[in-house]
Amino acid sequence: MPHQAHSFSSMVVVYFLATYLNVLHAIATPHVVGGIDGWTLFTNSSNWVQGKEFHVSDVLEFNYERGLHNVMQVNSTAYEGCIKDTYIGLFTSGNDSLVLSEVGQMWFICGVSDHCELGQKLTINVIP
Repeated sequence: MPHQAHSFSSMVVVYFLATYLNVLHAIATPHVVGGIDGWTLFTNSSNWVQGKEFHVSDVLEFNYERGLHNVMQVNSTAYEGCIKDTYIGLFTSGNDSLVLSEVGQMWFICGVSDHCELGQKLTINVIP
Protein backbone atom coordinates (compact mmCIF):
# COMPACT_ATOMS: atom_id res chain seq x y z
CA MET A 1 0.00 0.00 0.00
CA PRO A 2 2.79 2.57 0.66
CA HIS A 3 3.88 2.27 -2.97
CA GLN A 4 0.37 3.23 -4.17
CA ALA A 5 0.22 6.24 -1.82
CA HIS A 6 3.61 7.46 -3.07
CA SER A 7 2.47 7.02 -6.67
CA PHE A 8 -0.74 8.97 -6.02
CA SER A 9 1.08 11.86 -4.31
CA SER A 10 3.55 12.05 -7.21
CA MET A 11 0.66 12.28 -9.66
CA VAL A 12 -0.91 15.10 -7.62
CA VAL A 13 2.37 17.03 -7.61
CA VAL A 14 2.76 16.59 -11.36
CA TYR A 15 -0.86 17.73 -11.92
CA PHE A 16 -0.42 20.89 -9.84
CA LEU A 17 2.92 21.69 -11.47
CA ALA A 18 1.40 21.32 -14.95
CA THR A 19 -1.55 23.51 -13.96
CA TYR A 20 0.79 26.17 -12.52
CA LEU A 21 2.88 26.24 -15.70
CA ASN A 22 -0.26 26.57 -17.85
CA VAL A 23 -1.43 29.51 -15.73
CA LEU A 24 1.96 31.19 -16.09
CA HIS A 25 1.83 30.79 -19.88
CA ALA A 26 -1.73 32.16 -20.01
CA ILE A 27 -0.74 35.46 -18.38
CA ALA A 28 -0.80 38.20 -20.98
CA THR A 29 2.45 40.02 -21.67
CA PRO A 30 2.16 43.76 -22.25
CA HIS A 31 4.24 45.17 -25.11
CA VAL A 32 4.68 48.95 -25.07
CA VAL A 33 5.13 49.78 -28.76
CA GLY A 34 8.31 51.78 -29.21
CA GLY A 35 9.39 51.27 -25.61
CA ILE A 36 9.89 54.46 -23.63
CA ASP A 37 9.64 56.57 -26.80
CA GLY A 38 6.16 55.26 -27.55
CA TRP A 39 4.36 55.36 -30.90
CA THR A 40 6.14 58.21 -32.69
CA LEU A 41 7.62 59.12 -36.04
CA PHE A 42 11.06 58.44 -34.62
CA THR A 43 10.41 54.87 -33.47
CA ASN A 44 12.12 52.24 -35.60
CA SER A 45 9.46 49.56 -35.31
CA SER A 46 11.58 46.98 -37.15
CA ASN A 47 14.26 47.31 -34.47
CA TRP A 48 11.66 47.36 -31.70
CA VAL A 49 10.10 44.06 -32.87
CA GLN A 50 13.48 42.24 -32.98
CA GLY A 51 13.74 39.54 -30.32
CA LYS A 52 10.11 39.82 -29.22
CA GLU A 53 7.45 37.14 -29.39
CA PHE A 54 3.80 38.08 -29.59
CA HIS A 55 1.29 35.53 -28.32
CA VAL A 56 -2.48 35.34 -28.35
CA SER A 57 -3.74 37.23 -25.24
CA ASP A 58 -0.69 39.54 -25.13
CA VAL A 59 -1.44 43.26 -25.16
CA LEU A 60 0.01 45.90 -27.49
CA GLU A 61 0.11 49.29 -25.80
CA PHE A 62 0.31 52.31 -28.10
CA ASN A 63 1.29 55.47 -26.20
CA TYR A 64 1.38 58.79 -28.07
CA GLU A 65 0.22 62.37 -27.82
CA ARG A 66 -3.49 62.40 -28.59
CA GLY A 67 -4.27 64.45 -31.68
CA LEU A 68 -0.74 64.19 -33.08
CA HIS A 69 -0.98 60.50 -33.97
CA ASN A 70 -3.45 57.64 -34.13
CA VAL A 71 -3.32 53.89 -34.64
CA MET A 72 -5.00 52.22 -37.57
CA GLN A 73 -5.13 48.46 -37.77
CA VAL A 74 -5.02 47.66 -41.48
CA ASN A 75 -4.47 44.79 -43.90
CA SER A 76 -1.19 44.09 -45.68
CA THR A 77 -2.14 46.09 -48.80
CA ALA A 78 -3.01 49.19 -46.78
CA TYR A 79 0.18 48.73 -44.75
CA GLU A 80 2.41 48.57 -47.82
CA GLY A 81 0.72 51.50 -49.58
CA CYS A 82 -0.13 53.58 -46.48
CA ILE A 83 -3.80 53.49 -47.50
CA LYS A 84 -5.79 55.19 -44.76
CA ASP A 85 -9.41 54.86 -45.90
CA THR A 86 -9.80 51.08 -45.46
CA TYR A 87 -8.89 50.26 -41.88
CA ILE A 88 -9.96 47.41 -39.63
CA GLY A 89 -9.77 49.48 -36.45
CA LEU A 90 -9.06 53.10 -35.54
CA PHE A 91 -7.70 54.10 -32.14
CA THR A 92 -7.25 57.71 -31.07
CA SER A 93 -7.06 57.89 -27.26
CA GLY A 94 -3.28 58.32 -27.00
CA ASN A 95 -3.14 55.31 -24.68
CA ASP A 96 -4.57 52.41 -26.67
CA SER A 97 -4.35 48.80 -25.47
CA LEU A 98 -5.11 46.09 -28.02
CA VAL A 99 -5.44 42.47 -26.94
CA LEU A 100 -3.96 40.10 -29.51
CA SER A 101 -6.86 37.73 -30.04
CA GLU A 102 -5.81 35.53 -32.96
CA VAL A 103 -2.79 33.92 -34.57
CA GLY A 104 -1.33 35.55 -37.68
CA GLN A 105 0.18 38.70 -39.11
CA MET A 106 -1.10 42.11 -37.95
CA TRP A 107 -0.39 45.51 -39.46
CA PHE A 108 -0.66 49.00 -37.93
CA ILE A 109 -0.05 52.46 -39.34
CA CYS A 110 -0.43 56.05 -38.19
CA GLY A 111 -3.13 57.65 -40.31
CA VAL A 112 -2.20 61.25 -39.52
CA SER A 113 -0.76 63.32 -42.37
CA ASP A 114 2.23 61.56 -44.00
CA HIS A 115 3.34 59.74 -40.83
CA CYS A 116 2.91 56.29 -42.37
CA GLU A 117 4.90 57.28 -45.44
CA LEU A 118 7.62 58.55 -43.11
CA GLY A 119 7.79 55.14 -41.43
CA GLN A 120 5.32 55.22 -38.54
CA LYS A 121 4.06 51.70 -39.09
CA LEU A 122 4.33 48.33 -37.39
CA THR A 123 3.82 44.71 -38.39
CA ILE A 124 3.91 41.77 -36.00
CA ASN A 125 3.32 38.04 -36.18
CA VAL A 126 1.12 36.61 -33.43
CA ILE A 127 1.79 33.00 -32.45
CA PRO A 128 -0.25 30.63 -30.26
